[in-house]
Amino acid sequence: MTITSHSRAAQVAYQDLLRLHLDETASELIGSIEERPRNGRTYLYDKFRIGTEMKSRYLGEDTPELRARLIRAAELKAAAEPRRKTMARLARVLRAEGFIATDRDTGSLLLAFARAGVFRLGGTLVGTAAYALYQGELGVRFDSEELAQTGDIDFASFERLSVALGDTVEENPGDILQALKFDPVPGVQDRQVWKWRQNRGEAMVEFLTPAFGDERVKPLPALGVSAQALNYLNFLIAEPIPAVALYRSGVLLQIPRPERFAIHKLIVADRRHGGPDQAKSRKDRGQAAFLIEVLAEDRPDDLHEAYEDALSRGPRWRERLDASLARLPATAATLRALG
Repeated sequence: MTITSHSRAAQVAYQDLLRLHLDETASELIGSIEERPRNGRTYLYDKFRIGTEMKSRYLGEDTPELRARLIRAAELKAAAEPRRKTMARLARVLRAEGFIATDRDTGSLLLAFARAGVFRLGGTLVGTAAYALYQGELGVRFDSEELAQTGDIDFASFERLSVALGDTVEENPGDILQALKFDPVPGVQDRQVWKWRQNRGEAMVEFLTPAFGDERVKPLPALGVSAQALNYLNFLIAEPIPAVALYRSGVLLQIPRPERFAIHKLIVADRRHGGPDQAKSRKDRGQAAFLIEVLAEDRPDDLHEAYEDALSRGPRWRERLDASLARLPATAATLRALG
């Protein structure tokens, strides 16, 4: 397997573009910063008045980086025009350097979801659409075969976070999808809608949430949708990272950590059986093998920690990992060497 890195100029341009998008988001602070402790963590809100009513808008989990940006909100707001010009220039640089841009349909969907607050409120892009964005995070080139779309665009979020936030999207994702010519696909049992099919193509949008045994459909109140619960998903979407999809001047969203994505792909590859799932299983293993090779070289400690974490979660987790790694002897050797 050959790994080709993007140029240093491209990697710097991507990190600069990501930083400017984070600055842009912080510049939208309207009122004062409100702290809400919950389960040992602190969550930050924008508290402001509209008429006689006080409003709170969720900003994100408290981190030194987010707080530092929010403190500079007025300064960042004043620099909006030159920042946006720089963002457009950096997006052009990335295209010229060979970054693979998001297609128009996917890009317009991601932009609409970002503007509605889907990612701000805990939504995480997963699947092949997220995998494609590791070209920026890891600074590596993907070929077209590696990024071949399954037709699915998947979003995931924790149910408990969605319930606890006390904030909701500014526009319902279902309304956005219908405006973009996606039709709802009601569930067989209870008619809850957690997926939409594009009426002029094969693309499917699905909402997912972690399951802890019972894989049923659950509500995500903050996002205004229902979601199919899946086991093992909690491992994937813990501690997501910001990323920029290359559409227009970039779309800020969040994706899983690459080491968690790689290990999770090994697990789900063993869950797929028969028919079309065979091809998806091969793709899962291919994506895992590629990321593990990159991470073993560039971020071995992160990869080792994620692998050990998955192994520690019980015999079923270890069985699924072992079954996939039996088909990937070189990847198995790479993971063993980390210890």
